Amino acid sequence: MVRTPAESAQEGTFFCLGHLEITMQHSGNCRAREVLDRVGDKWSLQVIALLGERTKRFTELKREIDGISQRMLTVTLRGLERDGIVTRTVYPVMPPRVDYSLTPMGATLMDAASTLVAWAESHLHEIDAARDDYDARAAEAEAFQEGVRTAPRK
Repeated sequence: MVRTPAESAQEGTFFCLGHLEITMQHSGNCRAREVLDRVGDKWSLQVIALLGERTKRFTELKREIDGISQRMLTVTLRGLERDGIVTRTVYPVMPPRVDYSLTPMGATLMDAASTLVAWAESHLHEIDAARDDYDARAAEAEAFQEGVRTAPRK
């Protein structure tokens, strides 16, 4: 479906990267969007950043990522492995040993990921201030609306 940017600004639609004249539903038709969904999820960037330091075992990753469950780490690692970003190496020893590392393609993602993480870390104070400002304005607007609804009519 070909649209101009102004025509396609409907909720639930977005542009497919590389095809700005085409808007796609979030049905998975946009291959770049699939990849961005993977690497931009809640946990993947943290996993990628940690594996960019060195090869790690599952328990190391679990310990270093605050708040991630064992199941979510497993799901995240499997998805990254499926996409060719992470390699899983199993060693036939007792107890079993499994190492995770970035593939060469995954390592190329480190530049983009580290830039994004550095940007976020360097702007935390500004983001916190913007959120506080937004929340205060939203609270004022809500209080105003509440006052309008409860004001006696003449």
